[in-house]
Amino acid sequence: MAVVRDIDPSASPLDYYSYELRRLREEAGLKQAQLGAIIFCTGSLIGMIENGKRVPTRDFSERVDAALGTDGHFSRLVGLVLRSVLPVWFQPFAEMEARASYISTYQAQLVYGLLQTPDYARAVLASGLPDELDDMLAARLDRQRILDRGRPPMVWVVLDEAALYRPIGGLDVMRDQLAHLLSFREKRWVRIQVLPFAAGEHASLIGSFTAMRFDDDPDMVYSEDLISGHMTANPDTVKEAALRYAHVQAAALSVEASAALIVRVMEERYGHQPEPGQRAVA
Repeated sequence: MAVVRDIDPSASPLDYYSYELRRLREEAGLKQAQLGAIIFCTGSLIGMIENGKRVPTRDFSERVDAALGTDGHFSRLVGLVLRSVLPVWFQPFAEMEARASYISTYQAQLVYGLLQTPDYARAVLASGLPDELDDMLAARLDRQRILDRGRPPMVWVVLDEAALYRPIGGLDVMRDQLAHLLSFREKRWVRIQVLPFAAGEHASLIGSFTAMRFDDDPDMVYSEDLISGHMTANPDTVKEAALRYAHVQAAALSVEASAALIVRVMEERYGHQPEPGQRAVA
C-alpha cells in the first residue's frame, strides 16, 4: 500500500489537484481501486496522482469529472497543472501563446510546437534528456488545444526547408509529421510556408523567433538561446521582428507551393523504402 503523502494544496497546481482528487473521491465514498475501476485505470495510478507523483492527463481529468460529478472541476485544473510542468522560463510564453489572437513564427530547425505530432514531439523532447518525458509531452500536446477552440488564433508559420529534411524520430515519424502539416490546409486559421534553401541568405539567419498579437495587450516577441527563452514587448524589438518576418515571408514559397514541396519531400525522402536485400516493387 502506498504511503499517503500530506499534501499542501497551496504548494503548486499539481498539489492542489492531488488534494482535490483525494478530497472529492473520499467525499464520494470511493476507495482508490473503486474509482479506478469506474474510469478504467488502476487504483495505484489514482494513488500516485493523489500523492503528487504523477501528472494527470486531460483525458484522465475528464473521466474523473464524469465519475465524481464535479462539473468540469478537474478538466479546468489540469491545464494549470500541465503548464506548470513546462520549464519555468517557458511558462510565461505558453501563457501568452494561449491568449494570442495572432501568432507568426519562423522556425529554422524544427516544426513549430503547435503543429507537432505526438511522436515527433516525443523525439524532440527526448533529445533534451528530460527526467519526466511523458509529463513534458503531455504539456506540449496540451498547448495545441488552442487550435481547436471556437475562436482559435490565426497562426502563420514559416518553416525553413531544413525542418522538412531533418529526420526527427526516423522515417515513419517524419512521414506522419509532414502529412500532419498538410492536414492544416483544411483549417483556414493556420497557414504554412516553407523558406527554401534556394532563398540563400535571408533576414533571420540569426535563428527562430515568434511574434504574438493580442486583442488588448501590446505585441510581443519571443526567442530562445541555448538554455532559456526571452520575451519582450519593447516597441523597437517588435518593429524589427515584424520587418524581418515580412522579409522572410516574401522570400518563402507560397502556401500552395509550400504544400507541394512538403508532398514531394514526404514521398521522395520518407516514402516506404525496401528493406536491405528486398527488391522494390515497380
